[in-house]
Amino acid sequence: MSEAQLGPLGVGAASPPIPQILREPPEARSNLDLAKKAVWVVILAGLSVVFLYPFVWLVSASFKPRPDVFDNKLIPKTFSWNFDDVARAAPIFSWFWNTLWIAVLGAGAVTLSSACVAFAFAYFRFPGRNLLFALLLGTMMLPPQVTLIPTYLIWNEIGKFTIAHPVLPHIGTNTQYPLWVPNLFGSAFYIFLQRQFFLGIPRELFEAARIDGDSYFSMFRRIALPLAKPALIVTFIFEIQAKWFDLMTPLIYLRDASAYTVPLGLKVLLDRFNAGGGGEGDYQVIMAGTLLLVLPMVILFAAFQKYFIRGIAVQGRKG
Repeated sequence: MSEAQLGPLGVGAASPPIPQILREPPEARSNLDLAKKAVWVVILAGLSVVFLYPFVWLVSASFKPRPDVFDNKLIPKTFSWNFDDVARAAPIFSWFWNTLWIAVLGAGAVTLSSACVAFAFAYFRFPGRNLLFALLLGTMMLPPQVTLIPTYLIWNEIGKFTIAHPVLPHIGTNTQYPLWVPNLFGSAFYIFLQRQFFLGIPRELFEAARIDGDSYFSMFRRIALPLAKPALIVTFIFEIQAKWFDLMTPLIYLRDASAYTVPLGLKVLLDRFNAGGGGEGDYQVIMAGTLLLVLPMVILFAAFQKYFIRGIAVQGRKG
């Protein structure tokens, strides 16, 4: 038997030639990738139009005179500066100030308090830790409407107590304290969010700090908080948005118009100017006020979008 007839090991007949694997030409693969990208661009562009159209319509309606508010044209035929009417109709700047300081104070309080609890759940090992954390997460299953009446009764009793003792400041109902003081006790959702970040910090950093003599508070301040900055910023932005658009809580607790927030003030304007409430249908004033309410949140998200996206991305990688 000749060498040409031997197999690869020199024994038996030669193996049949292995057919070459057909590969897709680079040009065809490139065209396929471009087609996929084009499809995704079209889909994303369509979804962007769907989400942006209501905001663009709101901006357009805010600069229209009353007869043209609902003509559904994005470029007004006649421009009208309706914000002066909003300022004359209500103390809008006072409402903005109330909303701003309540939102910032409440967001700062819940961010710090939730971070303290989240760090304790992430770092310390103690009996019943998992059970307590499960109970904490269980509170997220309760709708907020369930606790509205009990919480109101608590604040009402606190108000009666402070009125009976004039030395103490009045912090009950018809004050702005119920709008932000509960944030000092943290939030189950934010605790869960920040705990995931703290769990991702190498424990060796804390152990080395303990060897160097750092206290637990020092480790929390010098190591945990700086490394969890994306989670803190996401928490802060989420809570500012929640406070800024909150209507239910001010509607329950506030009765003095000088203490109103912007959402509650806009409800008052809607009740006053809409045709069903006895007004003349001055919806251009309502649209201008709504734009003033929404615009600060748009600016806030635009300014902090890189931190927001980074925080969501890191949270998604951690599961």
